[in-house]
Amino acid sequence: MKSLKYIILSVLFFSFGSCQKEEETIVQDTSESFVFGSPMADLLLRVSQNPTAIDNILDNTSCFSVQLPVTVIVNGQQIIVSNQADYQTVQDAIDQFSNDDDLVNFVYPITIKYQNFITQVLQDADDLDDVLDDCNDDDGFDEIDCISLIYPITVNIYDSNNQLANTVTINSNSNFYNFLNTIGNNVFIAINYPISALDSNGQTIVLNSNNELENFIEDSIDDCDDNNSGGGSGNPTFISVITSGNWYISYYYEDDDDETINFNGYSFTFNTNGTVLAIKNAVTTNGTWSTLEDNGINKLDLNFDEDDLDGIEEDWKIIEFTNTQIRLKDVSGGIGETDYLTFTKN
Repeated sequence: MKSLKYIILSVLFFSFGSCQKEEETIVQDTSESFVFGSPMADLLLRVSQNPTAIDNILDNTSCFSVQLPVTVIVNGQQIIVSNQADYQTVQDAIDQFSNDDDLVNFVYPITIKYQNFITQVLQDADDLDDVLDDCNDDDGFDEIDCISLIYPITVNIYDSNNQLANTVTINSNSNFYNFLNTIGNNVFIAINYPISALDSNGQTIVLNSNNELENFIEDSIDDCDDNNSGGGSGNPTFISVITSGNWYISYYYEDDDDETINFNGYSFTFNTNGTVLAIKNAVTTNGTWSTLEDNGINKLDLNFDEDDLDGIEEDWKIIEFTNTQIRLKDVSGGIGETDYLTFTKN
């Protein structure tokens, strides 16, 4: 990865050689490139997507959202949902009695909007069932919708397969989301900083690097969705999650390289007494785990007896978690390298 960044710089230098100042800017920004499927790309997808989890009280899925206004019937009560505040009215109708069916039935037709902003009109409940059958499994990490990027944003891209460099301008969330979803695996992306964004309080902030942008988004997760974040010393939710079932490493990124393959075959069991067992090919490696809070940051500390697991022996920042996935991050104190570790339940 590191060597390829220098190739990107060289190609962009010759591609944009008509202007010396533009050369220097593009070269500097491209040194912070990222690819599709990376933690940065995933965070940007969740910020730019059409929010689909916000109305789950209506459709019980994060695959799409239902466009408002819409009329629903709950326990015989007809409710016109005109805005987000009316979601609570639906919830109140569901909670009103304990011996009812609590089903939300739509008055058709309705229009749904997918994460990629494409809309579809559903004429009846059969249409809805067909769409739900086609929805992919939900990983539990929903949109990050209480912050927003300010457009336009200029992005430099480099296709390593065809050795082609280009610059595109992103003008909206839908533009950014679909751009990120259509780039190939060998395309490297570099945002042309600085960019601006609105935080969860509606204040404008300026971001000057990938590190600043990534930290800004991660720090906003708590504000946007309290159900998906947290964890740390004394947090029963995180402890109950990590000590339930067995886990494997689905993503490990160190020193600019995806090294997940190095941990293929391992199954991890976290016990409530602070011990952890890592089993591979019927061989068990013992270790310990603990949670702690460091300057307000919730962390997971891992230690193992086997040298093959040295790479994950860190006090990892707990970015967010669900019942089936735990996302961790570590920034080294010396040279500032950023590593990522994701556990997924077997």
